[in-house]
Amino acid sequence: MKPLAVSSIRINKNLRDKRNSNIMTVHLYFSLIPEALVASMLPPAEFGQYFATGRRYKTRGQAAFVEIDPGFRHEYFPIDEAIARCVPHSDGQPKNSVYVSTYRVLEHLPLSALGDLHLVTAYGRTLPLKRADHGEPDSPGPYHLYQDLAPVNSLVASLLKPRAFYDTVVTRPSKLIRFPALAFVELGLGELARDPENGNLGELPYSYVHHLRDSLLELDSDKKQTKLVARAQSSDFLYRMVSSGFYIGNGEEFASFPMPSHAELRRDHPQWWRTANQ
Repeated sequence: MKPLAVSSIRINKNLRDKRNSNIMTVHLYFSLIPEALVASMLPPAEFGQYFATGRRYKTRGQAAFVEIDPGFRHEYFPIDEAIARCVPHSDGQPKNSVYVSTYRVLEHLPLSALGDLHLVTAYGRTLPLKRADHGEPDSPGPYHLYQDLAPVNSLVASLLKPRAFYDTVVTRPSKLIRFPALAFVELGLGELARDPENGNLGELPYSYVHHLRDSLLELDSDKKQTKLVARAQSSDFLYRMVSSGFYIGNGEEFASFPMPSHAELRRDHPQWWRTANQ
């Protein structure tokens, strides 16, 4: 019986060590809404629920964040100091968040440190999107609508595909406006993506839809390939209106996070899709 007792002690110790290891794990997240680098003891799904719905003080609202390699370090960020503050509460509950930085975060993040992108509904449901480093998802037509997420919140109509649009403001800026890095999402245009003059507005939910049509009509492949629709757009947008996907770039590095089709979301992620449209 003695070996059994020793074995039981060893098993219990291993389980305890495993629990302690899980509790002490610290994750790094790059928030797009708003731009921030955050340390947390919560895994992605739990962090998403906390970040979107809060515990006591935060009002409900959608969130989007990218997992960061926990081994990532940069002299711009006091990451080790933040991790040192990421300790359980006195009651044993994990630390929800420690903000590492809320300023100029994206430009100091190499794409090699980025993992999956997580989209969180206002009800705390999280959808992970896999990163794709090569090519870009298909777009529905020659006209595009991009909402910048970081470091600015502009809304832009364009004739350029996502990578070309990125290049015009980051790697090969065509105007005085330029950024060292950029994160943005392509939003759907419905029939306007092919025919902005005669296309049916259908059920486009944008309050600025008539101004949007006018902006699209100003685009010209030879003279004007982009048009600012709104200088400061709300960070919130309807997930059902995401077209090709999300894009994050830093300098010459560029990655896309393709958005599944509505049919795929209904089939594979029904709970997320239902709360995303409430």
